[in-house]
Amino acid sequence: MPFVVDPFCELRERAADCTRCDLAATRTQVVFGTGHADAPLVVVGEAPGEQEDRTGEPFVGRSGTLLRRVIAEETDLAEDDCCILNVIKCRPPDNRDPRPAEIEACRPWLDEQLAVVAPVVVLSVGNFASRLLLGTTEGITRLRGRSYPWRSVHLVPTLHPAAVLRGGQTAMEHFRHDVHLAGVLANGAAA
Repeated sequence: MPFVVDPFCELRERAADCTRCDLAATRTQVVFGTGHADAPLVVVGEAPGEQEDRTGEPFVGRSGTLLRRVIAEETDLAEDDCCILNVIKCRPPDNRDPRPAEIEACRPWLDEQLAVVAPVVVLSVGNFASRLLLGTTEGITRLRGRSYPWRSVHLVPTLHPAAVLRGGQTAMEHFRHDVHLAGVLANGAAA
């Protein structure tokens, strides 16, 4: 049997040495993402923070714990059924917003990741990722709560888990609703 290269691993290895933008000089490591190349659900956030830069994994700490817990509680998906990525793979200094040149330089990595995974649903968390993927200036509070056709998949925008942690009961209810919708769509059931 011929040796088959896993395209996700190959892509991860290429991304590890990326120098497409100035963030390469300030990062500890590239935060490529976690999950499997055949996941029906892909979560897309903005950029790694300090903890993510140290660990090399997206959504660690309180936000990541909340995200994973709500996915487990609101969907029938196993952890292996989810892939967690960011638009930007390197931490912007002081957690500032990514700059347009950084987004442009990093966007091909996200596009390649999504092409390899070919998810059923993309759950975009927060204003930044949701606006970028949908190509809109509309805010997350208006975007969330429904699914949008996007690149032949469903895109479900929702609040960022950090905002949910600060936002109280209503924010948590909205977040749970959106994650549940993503799970229903990922499982192919009628929404």
